[in-house]
Amino acid sequence: MTRLPVSVCLISGAEAHRIGRALASVSGWASEVLVVLNEEVNDGTDILCEEQGAKVFRERWKGYVAQKNSVADKAVGPWILSLDADEEVPASLWGEIAKTLEDPEKNEGYAAFDFPRCSYYFGRWIRYGDWYPDRCIRLWRKGKARWAGRQVHEKLRVDGCIGRLHHDLLHYTTETINHQIAKTVKYADYFAEQWLEQARPVGFRDLVFRPGWRFVRGYFFRLGFLDGWQGLTIAWLTAFYTFLRYARAREALSQRNTQQ
Repeated sequence: MTRLPVSVCLISGAEAHRIGRALASVSGWASEVLVVLNEEVNDGTDILCEEQGAKVFRERWKGYVAQKNSVADKAVGPWILSLDADEEVPASLWGEIAKTLEDPEKNEGYAAFDFPRCSYYFGRWIRYGDWYPDRCIRLWRKGKARWAGRQVHEKLRVDGCIGRLHHDLLHYTTETINHQIAKTVKYADYFAEQWLEQARPVGFRDLVFRPGWRFVRGYFFRLGFLDGWQGLTIAWLTAFYTFLRYARAREALSQRNTQQ
């Protein structure tokens, strides 16, 4: 198989228990695989990556945005594909990427491409609700995009037009509900920190209507109920996260006003 002119870029912490699937899915397709690994990691992630042919760079944690830009800057290929440790690029998506990059008529004029991401959640591929199609921009021409944002929910800022691919990127999401809730708490704290900078008040609408709307939109309007109990769980936890982040923001504002 002729390798594609694509540099696959990952950032990683202690991911030896699951990064193997991601690496195996790009082996044989990409011209190079690069991993920026947190410098304190000692669970064997580096060894596993090197055994799969990846180039590993140990760096101190600088935040998601800086870390992802760091690994992208090291790529030498004309195209960059960003991947997370809990994701997999199936052959169907690789095939579509290959046809797109090999045909100038399909890629000319585009700086980047997005594609849908399908999550595997407690034994079920989620096809409805707020989690699908979850289109994400992950493939771009080198020099045509940079990661931006704060803490979490970083976004790729693209200089140019964005094309659309149709095959799914596979995402093996949270391993337990407890793990999902722990991530929710952490993200709510980040949200509160950013809200403090804006110094905007948090009102009744934020605490009541926003969470309620997120549940109704995901579970009913976006047909989350078709995903069974998993769809119900996602809808409830999404609503809970929406409430929690505004409650944390209000708490942070109250604490700052008390200290002043």
